[in-house]
Amino acid sequence: MTIVFAVVCIAILVVMAIALARAFIAPTVYDRIIGINMFGTKTVLFIAAVGFLMGRPEFLDIAIVYALINFIGMVAVLRFFEDTTPVK
Repeated sequence: MTIVFAVVCIAILVVMAIALARAFIAPTVYDRIIGINMFGTKTVLFIAAVGFLMGRPEFLDIAIVYALINFIGMVAVLRFFEDTTPVK
């Protein structure tokens, strides 16, 4: 069973790399924000999977806190870009 979770962790890392690539080469600011948000979400999933793989349930608490920080950060960034968008 640990082999399955190790493979899942590797797959999540690959998806995280794809999310970072999307964030770096995205054409618009909002596409970059979506890429970073996807990276943050996959990071939460990775922390939870590694915690289960290592038998450390306290990693779930860390993952939940990271998810909250990710959500609040995304709301703040979107509010910033909403306020600084030029009016046509």
